[in-house]
Amino acid sequence: MRQRRFALLLAGRTISMFGNSFGPIAITFGVLALPGATPVTLSVVLAGHAAAQLGLMLLGGVIGDRFPRHWVLVAAETISGCAFAALAAMLLTGWAPLPLLVGAASVAGGASALLLPTLTGVIPDVVDRRHLRPANGLLRLGGNAATIGGIAVAGAAVALLGPGVAAAVDAATYFVAAALLATLRASTPAAPRTRRHVWVDLREGFREFVGRQWLWVVVGSAAFLNAGTAATFTVLGPVLAAQRLGGAIGWSVILAGYIAGMLLSVLATLRIRPVRPLRTAALVTPLLAAPLAAMGTGAPVAVASAAAFCAGAAFNVFSVLWETTLQQRVPAAVLARVTSCNYLVALSFKPVGIYLAGRAVTGMGADLATLTAGAVVLAAGLAPLASPQVRQLTDHSGAS
Repeated sequence: MRQRRFALLLAGRTISMFGNSFGPIAITFGVLALPGATPVTLSVVLAGHAAAQLGLMLLGGVIGDRFPRHWVLVAAETISGCAFAALAAMLLTGWAPLPLLVGAASVAGGASALLLPTLTGVIPDVVDRRHLRPANGLLRLGGNAATIGGIAVAGAAVALLGPGVAAAVDAATYFVAAALLATLRASTPAAPRTRRHVWVDLREGFREFVGRQWLWVVVGSAAFLNAGTAATFTVLGPVLAAQRLGGAIGWSVILAGYIAGMLLSVLATLRIRPVRPLRTAALVTPLLAAPLAAMGTGAPVAVASAAAFCAGAAFNVFSVLWETTLQQRVPAAVLARVTSCNYLVALSFKPVGIYLAGRAVTGMGADLATLTAGAVVLAAGLAPLASPQVRQLTDHSGAS
């Protein structure tokens, strides 16, 4: 925190995450409130965002490695601000043709594809290697706290001022974040790179990705973990809450436990330094299945909330150890491209998980579907331990 560059990065990302909490709530209620809108309308808009994010992720990695990363972040935040400003204008005026809504959402998704790979790569540019883990932990602490505060404020803003105003607040935070990040400078200037065809850069990034067994093994596992987690929080949990866990209030208590686990676990990540970080990350993943086991076996809300606390803590510990290992082990020149491969694979099964969860609830019942998802999460989380590289890879924070 005494390093000015990191303080600027933390401030910019925290403000952006605070505003980003408004986005899903504002868009969801704003689109549904439009004349003639249906849940199908909302799903089409959200699908536009997801499709652009996944479709442009690899290109985002190429851009993140070709240009100064803090300027790429500035561009991504600015584009997001423009997209949400357009959405806010449509919601405020009531003139919101579906193609324009989908177009604005797609632009926001494209900006996310530009930002995510570059963000992982910019951290080693602003702090030295020995500070990577606490830097990642502090960024997650700021982001988690901002998300919680943003969600709480967003609900009131949508109710009192309307979704258009909430979307406008979201747009403003992106512009503020861009202004802060524009003052950021890397600790060392980037080495000049020979400009090549995009496909050459993509192939190089893919070779770096598949050439590390520990990397693609963990990312492949994460695809199933993310699918199970998405199924839990979008379908299975809400269905069980409606059936026997007190409805929205009970589900809110469970979510509060998860968020509390995320927040408090960041404090631990600032201190721990496991000798074999990926082995430790894999060993905490069984806790991600804890809320699924609790809800699927009919545990009361208090027990399910405690299990969700453990899952939230495990998620953050896993994420910080994983991101730090990427930054330590992958050459800086290809880090954004490798990270884009990471996100593309890790997020690819989320829509499938959500779809299958709905089908499973209908076909086998919510309890059995939830326990099945828990078994998938448990197996996927522990599977990387079969790889010797995952078990043996050591912390590299002292390397030059």
